[in-house]
Amino acid sequence: MAIIVDKNTRAIVQGITGRQGIFHTERMLKYGTKIVAGVTPGKGGSEVLGIPVFDTVKEAVEKTNANASVIFVPARFAADAVMEAIDAGIKTVVCITEGIPLYDEIKLYWKAREKNVILVGPNCPGVISPGKSHLGIMPTHIFKEGSVGIVSRSGTLTYQIAYNLTRKGIGQSTVLGIGGDRIVGTSFVDVLEMFEEDEETEAIILIGEIGGRDEEIAAEYVKEISKPVVAYVAGITAPPGKRMGHAGAIIEGSAGTAESKIRAFEASGVKVGKTPMEVAEIVSKIL
Repeated sequence: MAIIVDKNTRAIVQGITGRQGIFHTERMLKYGTKIVAGVTPGKGGSEVLGIPVFDTVKEAVEKTNANASVIFVPARFAADAVMEAIDAGIKTVVCITEGIPLYDEIKLYWKAREKNVILVGPNCPGVISPGKSHLGIMPTHIFKEGSVGIVSRSGTLTYQIAYNLTRKGIGQSTVLGIGGDRIVGTSFVDVLEMFEEDEETEAIILIGEIGGRDEEIAAEYVKEISKPVVAYVAGITAPPGKRMGHAGAIIEGSAGTAESKIRAFEASGVKVGKTPMEVAEIVSKIL
């Protein structure tokens, strides 16, 4: 079954005519993702890689029955692109764009909640259900179809842990990066709930990092999950008061430290790996 994207996903690419849009559209197509249309204002009537381009998302949805969108639009236009997708009836929006202003992200968050839309990102690597569909920028060759769900704030750590699993012969049901900004459309708890309900997923890996309280909130929610959860938290050696790559990865006082997050997970019975390889080893013993 997987979550968020599967073989029934019919996606459009907003910003398809840009350099990144073209590059990643080609990669997604090669993986087998059903890309049915592209959207770039003013480029309607053209084609990219044999895919029709429309001026608006509404027109693209009407002509192709698309149900998902992946967004490769520059930051100053990306919030409007997400809003347009939601208003056009798209129910899954994956926003890759980094650098969207915080105030705009807050508006996107509430707009998606109001319309019951799954918004992955902003500032994320996307989502992949191996063997079924991929929306985003992930290195698809490292994934293997299987039963472990992965949710992460970090793209590169997601790849590392998924690759470690694949090398051990352990496949994944769905893998997604929720994004590293302060405000993202989908939380750890949202994804844990989806994985809990997914018949294909047998175990869950949660990859967190310093900053904010999302991991602590997720650790509390894990108590309601029947499936085994394994965690990894990046940032043990991060100095207080410094942002570490992601906009949300900043420790403020004693809150949001790697240590506090690890303690919260362990208190909920979650096994926490000290390294990405140890996470894969723990999962291999669970399954």
